[in-house]
Amino acid sequence: MYIFILILLFLILFSFFYSVIRAISWVPMWSKDLERFLNLANIQTGQKVYDLGCGDGKLLFAAAKYGAKAEGFEISLLPYIIAKVRQIFDKTKITVKFRDFWLINLSDADVVFFFLIPRIYPKLKKKLQKELKLGAKVIAYVWPFEDWEPDQVDKVKNRPAMYLYTIK
Repeated sequence: MYIFILILLFLILFSFFYSVIRAISWVPMWSKDLERFLNLANIQTGQKVYDLGCGDGKLLFAAAKYGAKAEGFEISLLPYIIAKVRQIFDKTKITVKFRDFWLINLSDADVVFFFLIPRIYPKLKKKLQKELKLGAKVIAYVWPFEDWEPDQVDKVKNRPAMYLYTIK
């Protein structure tokens, strides 16, 4: 039993450090900001919403309740497990994959959300521009793209900003 706990701890720590190298460590989005995301995204029934680094899945559950086909990708083991457990108890239909979003084709997305560190933005911007269809919405939480003009900025006092971009 002791060995099992050590292996599990090692896997959780390894996946945490791997996620830091690839994009960001798990820092949950404030639950109070879900409504702001939903307003910016203006989700229509049947739209495909991707959350890159979905953490505990809270955004996916919110989007699915608005009729979205919500899918998230997470490479840090602990938040992935939390999302999967939440999925069991919350009957809302979402998809959470233990996958690196860099390896996923996003071409069918209508909305892409992320809360990632700016150092990966140049690479992420190229991926989004290459893969997303015209009209797809991109919502960045906290940090904007330096050289990409947002269509809308949602700022609330003492809250992180959200930046809406549309692929043109």
